[in-house]
This record gives sequence, C-alpha cells and structure tokens, in this order.
Amino acid sequence: MEQLLHYIWKHKIFPLNTLYTTGGLSVEVIDAGLHNSDSGPDFFNAKLKIDGTVWVGNVEIHTLSSDWYRHGHDRDKVYDSVILHVVSTVDCEVLRSNGEHISQIQLTCPEKVKSHYDELCCADKYPPCHSIISSLSPFMVHSWLTALQVERFGQKAKQIEERLKRCNGYWTDAFFITIARNFGFGLNGDAFEYWAGLLSFGAIKKYRDDLFQVEAFFFGQAGLLEKEDGDEYYIRLRKEFLYMQHVFDLPSMDATRWRFLRLRPDNFPYIRIAQLAYLYKQGEGLFSKLMEIKTLKEVRELLSIHTSAYWEDHYIFGRLSVHQEKTVGVNSLNLIIINTVIPFLYAYGAHKSQEELCNRAVSFLEELKVENNYITRKWNKAGLSVATAGDSQALIQLQKEYCDKKKCLFCRFGYEFLRR
Repeated sequence: MEQLLHYIWKHKIFPLNTLYTTGGLSVEVIDAGLHNSDSGPDFFNAKLKIDGTVWVGNVEIHTLSSDWYRHGHDRDKVYDSVILHVVSTVDCEVLRSNGEHISQIQLTCPEKVKSHYDELCCADKYPPCHSIISSLSPFMVHSWLTALQVERFGQKAKQIEERLKRCNGYWTDAFFITIARNFGFGLNGDAFEYWAGLLSFGAIKKYRDDLFQVEAFFFGQAGLLEKEDGDEYYIRLRKEFLYMQHVFDLPSMDATRWRFLRLRPDNFPYIRIAQLAYLYKQGEGLFSKLMEIKTLKEVRELLSIHTSAYWEDHYIFGRLSVHQEKTVGVNSLNLIIINTVIPFLYAYGAHKSQEELCNRAVSFLEELKVENNYITRKWNKAGLSVATAGDSQALIQLQKEYCDKKKCLFCRFGYEFLRR
C-alpha cells in the first residue's frame, strides 16, 4: 500500500475536493516534490500551501502514522525537514526530534487505481501490461526504452568498477575477467568469472608468446588437469602446469563448478577455455586496441578467435571428434560485443571523461541487430516490435529490474496501464 501511496502522491491522483490535514487545515499541493529512492524523506523540495501559507520542504509517506515511530524518524534530525506526513491510516500524531508537531493528511487510493494495480501484481501472463502495449505511442515507447538503455549502461559500468577494484585498478585484467564471464554464456558464467579471478596474470604474461604454456596455465587453474592419466597432449599440459604451480604457487579451482549438462559441445568449458587462451596469446594490448577501434567490423576482426590444433579434433581431453575449426559463431560474437566490449567502452569513457567513447558504445549498440531471446520474443508477441540491440538491452533491463521485481509503479508502461 505504501508504494501505491507514493505513486498517487507523485502523480497527484487526488480527489477533486480540497485536502485537509487531520487538524482541519486546508492543503494545496503546488509541487509534489522530487521522488527520493535513497535514504531520507520520500519526496524532496515539495511546495505546499497549508492554511494559506506556502511551505517548501520534504514529504514522508507511510501506510500508518505510527510507522513514523516504528522507523525511528522521531529521533532522526534528517526528518525534521518534513512539512507533511501522508498516510493511508491515521492512528497517532507525529513529532519532530525537537517535539514539534507535523501536519498529516490521510490519502485514500482510488478504487480503480487499486484494482488496476492488483491486476498488474497478480497477472500470470508476461508482460502483465500486455493489453495496452500495442496502443502506446511510438514516442513514449522510444523515450522509455532510451531511458532503460542508459540505466543498463550505468548498471554494467558499476559492475565493471567493482571488478576493477578487485583487480587493483588494472583495466586489462578486469576486461579479461568480464569477457571470460561472458564466454560462459549464462550457464557457466559464474564459474568462468571465478576461474578468471584466480588466474595469475603477472605469471602468465611471461609466457604469453607460447600458446601451449598459456593453455597449461588456463586448464590447470580451471581444475581440469587433476587426473594423472590421459593422452600425450594432456600429459604434457599437466606436467607443464605442475611445474608452473610449484614455481608460482598457483591455486586451481574445483572442477565440479563446471557444468556440462544440456550444453552443445561447442559450448563445453574445454573449448571456451581453449578459445580464451588463443585470445590471450594473440591479444597483447587487446584492451587498448578495442578502446581505439572505430567500427564494428574492426572489433569482429580483432576478436576473431580460434584454438590450438589439438582442439580442432577434440571437445574434451582424450576423445577424438570430427575435425572442425573451433571458432566463435556470429551470434555468440555479437553477444560478447554487447556484454563486454560495449559496456567497457562506456565505462572507460565515463571514467576518463571521454564522451566520444560513450557515444561510440551507444552507436555500436544501435548498429547491432536485436537479440533473439525469450524476453524480446514475449514483448514482440505483446505488440512491441524492436529493431536494435539497444532496444533488446532495454527490454532485458525492463524485465529484470521492473517486471520481475513487480515495480510496475516505477515503469512508464505500468503508469499508462494504471492511468487508463
């Protein structure tokens, strides 16, 4: 109910008759204020006329008046700036930390708004607002998707900043860990990030020119060289890794973290690690080059990934398969660009205050075709057609941060549903 009161106050969905405080004073809402999503009062800098006098200050909203005390606002000087307490049910008076009374109004939620909100929360079809999607104006849809795209950029930039801290500020290491995670393609994403976080980049760098030695590092620290027996290539890799492990005191992960069930052979961790080894060996200055590249064609050429010859005849150690060059497919490469290269362009541009990089990130996203996944397919079925990867990223943000969390009151589509 409290969230619904926030919505009603923010959009000024009040009865046509005059509002009155519990003490009988008239209230005119000139400006509802700026909605605050962090700690502190719910709405900043509201402008109200109470009993003919104009007040400027903050507004706090609760279901019950007594929530004021339950949340400790009567002892918090931050809430002394509150000029009006808006509640669904008045069950007591409220006081500032100095004992002064605060005006209260009891706000009732219109039945239609409440029933529409209940309909959104209880809908068993996705998206819950599907019935109005096809009637929304193209301008409003474009505006909301653009805002969601910016929000997603910011969210991914924050994740990159967190990895950067764990990498002691080394952008190249943070980049490799991110691209490794995205080589997991969802199912093995966590395992790949954990593995990449264990890698001793300082030690591996000394052997970067030798693909065999890079593979020894990668497979060994992935916990995939634990068995004592195997074919000739496996035995050589294991011997090399055991020596390196002794010299550099290398940790290795528990191999049970890797998941193989229902994976296509091309997505087996062995193949993806072999491709990452090839990329690492080829990629001296990879991060710097990607930050300088001007076209998607150049990005694709730089990320053209193969494997060592051994993996052209294997999907796992010791078992021959039909000879096939193990490259990254077009769709997979696009996902890596969308989830790694583009966010790093944006984050690095923001970090260095280079607007050109941020603009290039947006441009690349708009140039790529829309992602084909269950989220975009559901929205398309509801009547929302999208054309670019920028749109599909916006829809992913919409589902994860709004639909899945039932935050319809903060969504522009949800607002339209309630308004109608």
